[in-house]
Amino acid sequence: MAKVPASDRGKPDSITKIVRDHCSSTKNKDHKFCFYIGALPESATSIMSEVSKPLSWSMPPAKVCEKLRSKDAQICELKYGKSFVYVYLAFLFLFNSLDKPLDWKTIDLKKMRVKELKNILNDWGEVCKGCTEKTEFIKKIEELKPTYVKEEL
Repeated sequence: MAKVPASDRGKPDSITKIVRDHCSSTKNKDHKFCFYIGALPESATSIMSEVSKPLSWSMPPAKVCEKLRSKDAQICELKYGKSFVYVYLAFLFLFNSLDKPLDWKTIDLKKMRVKELKNILNDWGEVCKGCTEKTEFIKKIEELKPTYVKEEL
């Protein structure tokens, strides 16, 4: 729970607020997860308390997912690649790796995987239609880079 200040880690309300703030800018699978737990305004129901309370007790995300399964089975079936949603919870709360921006001054796109390149375009809301080769994705990112990346002087 790196995003939660140490003084608030035991407070479910603080965790709920952070989850809702995070969910306000999500896309695709993250957005679907946020919809399922009720962290979005357009969600029909909310089980945020069932998510935030156990996390405030430092319950492992896998156990949180097991408890959520009784409320809504489709939450634990939502997949992120090969891993289930509790891995997403672990990254969101424990490692805080989802919000790290890319360092565009030192990044080497040629060393990145195609999946990572696709994720960059996806985060920008862009699609590389007809791209099949890694070099085509790199070319598309380089074309769009001035629009989405603000270089600091």
